[in-house]
Amino acid sequence: MNTVIQKETSEHYLAVHEILITSFKSDAESKLVTALREKSMAVLSLVALQNGKVVGHVLFTEVTTSPLSKAQGLGLAPLAVKSEYQKQGIGAQLVQEGLRLCTGLGYDYIVLLGDPEYYQRFGFKRASGFGLQNEYGVDEPFMIIKLTDCDIQNAMIHYCQEFSLFSV
Repeated sequence: MNTVIQKETSEHYLAVHEILITSFKSDAESKLVTALREKSMAVLSLVALQNGKVVGHVLFTEVTTSPLSKAQGLGLAPLAVKSEYQKQGIGAQLVQEGLRLCTGLGYDYIVLLGDPEYYQRFGFKRASGFGLQNEYGVDEPFMIIKLTDCDIQNAMIHYCQEFSLFSV
């Protein structure tokens, strides 16, 4: 079946909400996405459509560093695909298109907290290998992909404050 990846519009919000509610153990991700939308914090929000129906979603928001870095970064979170459409490459299409568009927007890197086995296929590497830390104190699932030849290392990555409002 043909999957179309496009930028999310307000017409997709309800379907994305339903995917997030059913894809995660709590409603934290759906509340997070709603809060990020309300504060206009989403840099890029994509949906996957099959026959006009939303079957997947990915969101990118800006991150900051301390000490401050000239490199501009984004956090990928969350990524979700409707359960009956999983294992068909839809999540991979969302990630790949997101990486392509984020590169085009001029960002230098993307970080995420996720399954290393899944995200390594896209070029993500353990962020601690670059001396990068995160506010959540996790190591192996905290990953980075450099989109440019930026010099990002030895820093703490901070997600926008909305992430701290919900236990994700």
